Amino acid sequence: MSDLHELTAAQQLAALRAREVGARELTEHYLARIDRLDSALGAFVTVTPERALEEADRADAQLARGAGGPLCGLPLGIKDLFATAGTRTTFGSAALAEHVPDGDSWTVGLLRTAGAVLVGKTNSPEFGATCYTENDVTVHPAVTPYDPGRYASGSSGGAAAAVAAGLLPLAHASDGAGSIRTPASTCHLVGVKPSRGVVSPAPGSSFFVTTTEGPIARTVEDAALLLDVMAQPSPGDLYGARPAESLAGAVARDPDRPLRIALWTDTGLDGVRPHPGAVDAAERTAVLLRELGHEVHEIAVPVPYTEPVQQAITAWFASSVHAAATALVPADRQPLLRPYTRHLHALGAKSTGLDVMGMQAVLAGYASAFLTALDGYDVALTPTTNGPPVPIGHYFRDGVEAEPRLMLDWSCYTPWVNLTGQPAVAVPSHLDDARLPYGAQLVGRPHRDAELLNLAAQLERASRWDLDRRVLGSR
Repeated sequence: MSDLHELTAAQQLAALRAREVGARELTEHYLARIDRLDSALGAFVTVTPERALEEADRADAQLARGAGGPLCGLPLGIKDLFATAGTRTTFGSAALAEHVPDGDSWTVGLLRTAGAVLVGKTNSPEFGATCYTENDVTVHPAVTPYDPGRYASGSSGGAAAAVAAGLLPLAHASDGAGSIRTPASTCHLVGVKPSRGVVSPAPGSSFFVTTTEGPIARTVEDAALLLDVMAQPSPGDLYGARPAESLAGAVARDPDRPLRIALWTDTGLDGVRPHPGAVDAAERTAVLLRELGHEVHEIAVPVPYTEPVQQAITAWFASSVHAAATALVPADRQPLLRPYTRHLHALGAKSTGLDVMGMQAVLAGYASAFLTALDGYDVALTPTTNGPPVPIGHYFRDGVEAEPRLMLDWSCYTPWVNLTGQPAVAVPSHLDDARLPYGAQLVGRPHRDAELLNLAAQLERASRWDLDRRVLGSR
């Protein structure tokens, strides 16, 4: 079968269990595509063919016995911000280019136990700090296959590029301010940021947990299959909350009632208008939702980005980068950090404990105001990005101090969801006249992940998303 990558992950898993295809055959198919296509895409930092084929052979032996976990034999990539035992994990940093962890992160361990065949590490910006994926480890930024002159966003840009180009059936990713959802949008894919606590963060990371891991996939069902495996809280997780039902099971049915949906396209930023394509993405999605029987109410942006909120967001990233760089990078290797990373590292180093507490208070108030404003709705609907995928080099034009605002102008619809802890799904909307992709974002109530995925799957069944992707995946 030469078109294995055209099958969804769910279809591939069914074929593996039926012994219609072997795990080695499937893994070799994807490794060949990576070898042939990735030099122009920048999707991978590290590829591990020998180890992947060993894992595939073990999966074949398990499948022959009628055994194996829920992902047994399925090739998968791991975002390069997460530890993989025996495989280098660079965190997107040249300062850590040879770093090889001794153990797996919690979620990587779950994916291994489920039988996934790990083929390598997908590209990420340094410490995940930007909404574009370019670093000094790889020679090529991660770009969208729809236009290789444009970024696949970030920080899960490599994961999205790999899935969109048929280098992986689906991918592990993570989201700290939109880092699953905006790459999914640039690559015409589905990306899921689960509720806070559904996927466990690194042990002892912070009381102020905003980042979570999740899937990027071609279909809602595929995303739910991966998320079901990841949604197993680790012992001691302060926010751990296992979903009440299988998320893959939830996507198979329609919502059991009409949902009340709030729609806005305002950016919340003074002087920044919504891009016409972004407005079109949200409005197209609203039309489909109304046709499916849901109530869609247009509202103003619930809470704008005031100057204190923008400053707090920058301080939030600066404190995270400072902590990561201090913990991971020896002082003599810190000159290898990229200019923007050094800028954030320096800002974070100047912050006092009182400054950090003040930043968290501003962002907590911002998040609380969002939850209050949306209390009468089941779901919020917005564009995912404020415009199409961004040309390579766009964020460098005005120096490092201007990068935060340039990134926020484009990714303004996503960070609030990380602060509130709600689940969110980025879904494809359309391709514009230049064949550039746009997406819409659906945000559910906290810990109603199954309801949100159920809605996204209903929307998918009523759409023509896959027709726009078929030629791309066949290359």
